[in-house]
Amino acid sequence: MGLKWTDSLDIAIELDEAYPEIDPKYVNFVDLHNWVRSLPDFDDDPEHTGERILEAIQMAWIGERE
Repeated sequence: MGLKWTDSLDIAIELDEAYPEIDPKYVNFVDLHNWVRSLPDFDDDPEHTGERILEAIQMAWIGERE
C-alpha cells in the first residue's frame, strides 16, 4: 500500500528524510508537488491534489523539523 495525497504526516516524514537540506518553510507548491510524486512509496493520481493538501503536507513537514 503506497502513500496517498491524504497521508500528509507520512509524506512529510519521507520528505524530511529525502530532503534534509531543504527548509520546508520556503518550499513552493510546484516543487513540493514534484517531490511528493517522486517519493518511492507514493502511489496516487499525480493530479488529484490541490493547494489545501499541499499546504497540509508542508505544515506537517515543518512540524517534523520542530
